[in-house]
Amino acid sequence: MSDNPALRESYLFDRATIADIQRAADVGIYRIRGFGAKRQLPHFDDLVFLGSSVSRYPLEGYREACGTNVTLGTRFAENPLELDIPITIAGMSFGSLSANAKEALGRGASEVGTSTTTGDGGMTPEERGHSNKLVYQYLPSRYGMNPDDLRKADAIEVVIGQGAKPGGGGMLLGEKISDRVAGMRTLPKDIDQRSACRHPDWTGPDDLEIKLRELREITGWKVPIYVKVGATRTYYDTMLAVKSGADVIVLDGMQGGTGATQECFIEHVGIPTLPAVRIAAEALQELGLHRKGVQLVVSGGIRSGADVAKCIALGADAVSIGTAALIALGDNRPELAEDYAKMGTAPGFYEDWQAGNDPAGITTQNPELEKNLDPVKAGRRLANYLRVLTLEAQTLARACGKSHLHNLEPEDLSALTIEAAAMAKVPLAGTGWIPGQGF
Repeated sequence: MSDNPALRESYLFDRATIADIQRAADVGIYRIRGFGAKRQLPHFDDLVFLGSSVSRYPLEGYREACGTNVTLGTRFAENPLELDIPITIAGMSFGSLSANAKEALGRGASEVGTSTTTGDGGMTPEERGHSNKLVYQYLPSRYGMNPDDLRKADAIEVVIGQGAKPGGGGMLLGEKISDRVAGMRTLPKDIDQRSACRHPDWTGPDDLEIKLRELREITGWKVPIYVKVGATRTYYDTMLAVKSGADVIVLDGMQGGTGATQECFIEHVGIPTLPAVRIAAEALQELGLHRKGVQLVVSGGIRSGADVAKCIALGADAVSIGTAALIALGDNRPELAEDYAKMGTAPGFYEDWQAGNDPAGITTQNPELEKNLDPVKAGRRLANYLRVLTLEAQTLARACGKSHLHNLEPEDLSALTIEAAAMAKVPLAGTGWIPGQGF
């Protein structure tokens, strides 16, 4: 920051923008990074709960229970997924993450009775061995996909889009394609790889219906089939996925993170999670399946128990976390400040997950760096974090007089901004007005 009071920074051409233009001019290629959108977007912070007092009584936290369990896949699956808490771990691949990180995710999730998800690149023994409930992702790339692993899974998630890059494929840079990753994905070692942006064997909802039936035949109709979409044309995508036979819709808002993609995708494609969850819930309500036959799992920027509770109040059955889970494992730890400084960054700012140089041992395939992550201790940290999220969500539900998280509803919420009121379709605080619905 300059000490000259006469200097005025441009809003359009601030120092970050100028630096990015200069970087592009120097290297001649778009910027690739991990993490999620960094600019300020409408989010759950723009909503508040209406706690109980006279018109409604709260529940006593030490005496009255507040349920947190959720069942996913009740529509067609013989064996729906029974979870103790409505917070799951999102798909993050082995390749993007280290084997120790995948093991830690499995340990932490299993300790609190929830599920993990494989991500691109196939199923590792570390993850399957330590995840009591494991969702197998079926992606456009088909890296590492085989029917035997499909049958080992407790659910299958067909990925059509991701919130950080809807309409685009992910990236795995060559420095992270080790011998093991290359073998699992049938890829050449040390060469950058880009995942496909769409499945090679279908072009629309009719083909998707055929594919879901094939997957059900492979698994004997036993496990739930999820369909994951990035939040863009949310209403129609939800409708078509349900009509194609999905048991569960996984909706990923644009605040969701990624292991690596173009920054222009991360910051400029998709819609925020806040409006997306209401749109998807309304689509399910119109089909008569909301809270009945098809479950809605929402991800993209979930950080706290308040985010969890607000998301459920707006219509989600469960949420999924990715970036927050990595931070809980130990990403961006302050005690690694010196290691981050050597890379020109600092704890809380590290975003180059694609580079494979993570000193925390999480987003790397470097054996020496991976040793920095103890999967037992990291799993315990994740379990602690998931417990806190659950307790916070229960506290807020009890304050609203609700004996189960799924009893939360939009009328328990009020918006602090006109934009949030319009997106979430709840009244602006202190009024009965929902923008777009009259006075």
